[in-house]
Amino acid sequence: MTDAPIPAATPAEAFAATPAEAFAATPAETPLATPVRVLVAKPGLDGHDRGAKIVSRALRDAGFEVIFTGIRQKVDDIVAVAVQEDVALVGLSILSGAHMALTTRVIEGLKAASADDIAVVVGGTIPLTDVPKLRELGAVAVFPTGTPLVDVVSGVRAVTGAASAA
Repeated sequence: MTDAPIPAATPAEAFAATPAEAFAATPAETPLATPVRVLVAKPGLDGHDRGAKIVSRALRDAGFEVIFTGIRQKVDDIVAVAVQEDVALVGLSILSGAHMALTTRVIEGLKAASADDIAVVVGGTIPLTDVPKLRELGAVAVFPTGTPLVDVVSGVRAVTGAASAA
């Protein structure tokens, strides 16, 4: 055994160990006047859902009605749930590196279902060089890893036109 100090957690480890309660809406964030329905989905084979759950909770705490699909969802199922639940927005959480292909397929699926009025946002492990490409595909907002939750909530509010309660 050595007496070497135990290294501090990396920023990612510290973030992962932070309880969801720490990300509750700040006092400056008032609840929504009318709840807006959003779908948070994990398409493809990515099995890590902690970030999606944290974002879902932050949106719920901000007054959104959140539907979470769970992990390993097929694109067709995400589109079907979005249409069935009449959501205003689909948030895709993608950590697998397949963000370009999966985002394209979801947007095309919504168009094919005559539901292209449903906004699509993407978050996860996304290289900054891919952000403009995702926007060109039709994603109305992109939240790469490390985006503060308050910015995600504000961005979703802006995209959906969600008004705060007076």
